[in-house]
Amino acid sequence: MDSASNRSASDSESNQVKSKSTTSARIFPRCKRKREDEYQTDLCSFKDEIKSMMLEQEKELKKVLREIQQSNCSIQSSIEHLIAQNEEFKKKIESLEQQRKEDRKYIAVLEDRIEDMQITTRKANFEIKNVPRKDTETKDDLMEMVMCLSKSVSSSVTRTDIKDIYRVRPKKEGSKNTPIVVETSSTLLKTNILKCSKTFNIQHKKKLRALHLGLKTGEDTPIYVSEQLTSKSSRLYFLARDLTRSKKYKFCWTAYGKVYVRREENSAIIAIRSEAQVQQLLNAS
Repeated sequence: MDSASNRSASDSESNQVKSKSTTSARIFPRCKRKREDEYQTDLCSFKDEIKSMMLEQEKELKKVLREIQQSNCSIQSSIEHLIAQNEEFKKKIESLEQQRKEDRKYIAVLEDRIEDMQITTRKANFEIKNVPRKDTETKDDLMEMVMCLSKSVSSSVTRTDIKDIYRVRPKKEGSKNTPIVVETSSTLLKTNILKCSKTFNIQHKKKLRALHLGLKTGEDTPIYVSEQLTSKSSRLYFLARDLTRSKKYKFCWTAYGKVYVRREENSAIIAIRSEAQVQQLLNAS
């Protein structure tokens, strides 16, 4: 009996233990599922937040990209405008450059025409250079000098052959012995007196001096008789004489207002037309 009661007690206790363990087993799993649901909810919430953030970033990125595209389009448009403008300016510059070349050619033509006109107006004129100036000098004094010169070189100039005579005004203060310009009635007369003056200098050891003009003061002053050249021709003649000084050319002279050079007696005559031409002849071998 005691054993039976003990067994009953034991069974009862074991049942209680089982009941408690079953209750505990039932309680704990339910608590675990509840935590997993919370984690799952939190995870979903986190994912939603991440998605929301990514969507916002995507929107911002698209907005930035649109702004960049708009900026690029604006830059591209500006570049295209600048390129078109540059092409337009380039065409204008080319047109102006071409016009400048044409203008320079036309100016050169006009300068040549003016030069020819000046040569034509001076074709009957000659100059007497380095003549001492008198304190009170008149046209009659100048005329008398020419008459004495004509007699000295055995020319046939008369007073009626002279249309005008004057002394060139000095370009600088203090210049006294400026050239005397004589305008004759014909080119033949001018050529004759130039030829006679040149012959006189060749035939006489003492070349033409102020004494041959009838001057009593400074009578030993050398004088030079030559045709009246234009400013351009005078400059070319001055430069062309460098060719003779360099011994590359033997002869250099003027005739009818123009400048000529010749290498040898039988070589071709070269008309000097520009300073560049003189430089080319100097540099030529």
